Amino acid sequence: MKIAVSSQGKGLDSALDPRFGRAAGFVIVDTDTGQSAYLENTQNLALAQGAGLQTAQNVAGAGASAVITGHVGPKAFLALSKGRISVHLASGDMNVARAVELYKDGMLPAAVEADKAGHW
Repeated sequence: MKIAVSSQGKGLDSALDPRFGRAAGFVIVDTDTGQSAYLENTQNLALAQGAGLQTAQNVAGAGASAVITGHVGPKAFLALSKGRISVHLASGDMNVARAVELYKDGMLPAAVEADKAGHW
């Protein structure tokens, strides 16, 4: 299974990015193999609108079955849900590895709705 974690850097030791659509990028972690790869998101940082939707498409294209992020808006949440990608919200200062660990331990349940209004 692949998990996309919004990240401020390119590795497992990078800080979790609290944004989804405007995250710097995503560390894609394969929970079966432990391998990780980085997915750039810079193309969506300057979009006036639609960053969440475009980011959801990119995460789906990377093969992710779940997303871990700090916050997600309603359009991105709907797009991820339609793509059968679960959203798991993490708060506080932590790195990507810790977020994945919490997910694997069942400490980050799937969100049932967006936690932010659009265009925040």
